[in-house]
Amino acid sequence: MSKLARHAAIRDAITSHPVYNQDELRRLLFKRGHRVTQATLSRDIHELGLVKTDEGYQFPASDEGSANAWLPSVERLIHEFVYEVKTAQNIVVVKTSAGSAQPVAAALDAEGWPEVVGTVGGDDTVFIVSPNSKDAEKLLSRIKELLA
Repeated sequence: MSKLARHAAIRDAITSHPVYNQDELRRLLFKRGHRVTQATLSRDIHELGLVKTDEGYQFPASDEGSANAWLPSVERLIHEFVYEVKTAQNIVVVKTSAGSAQPVAAALDAEGWPEVVGTVGGDDTVFIVSPNSKDAEKLLSRIKELLA
């Protein structure tokens, strides 16, 4: 699994429910398919700038608790990890390199584009639901521009 995917899984885990220690976080990551050592997990926590509080690991208050503040730009993620994009009615299907779909999905959600109702990121595929087929085509064009 890529570091970006692992970081996205950590962000998702700590924003979904309280995580009080590294062992608990390691178990949650394992359930999501990420096998990490304690040393790697410590490095990830440091790189993400997480702080340990009475309520578990959190993002620093200055970042308003936003996991999206730690995401690379959608332009960078699409350019680096996306290799195919197509539509199926009102759904845009984005193919990524292995382990990169979740960060790409999170970055797309964070953009707040009107063509995006929501995303589902697996390991190497992102499904993006658009309100209708016309918006899906618009989103397809937008993503293809970022790929160029």
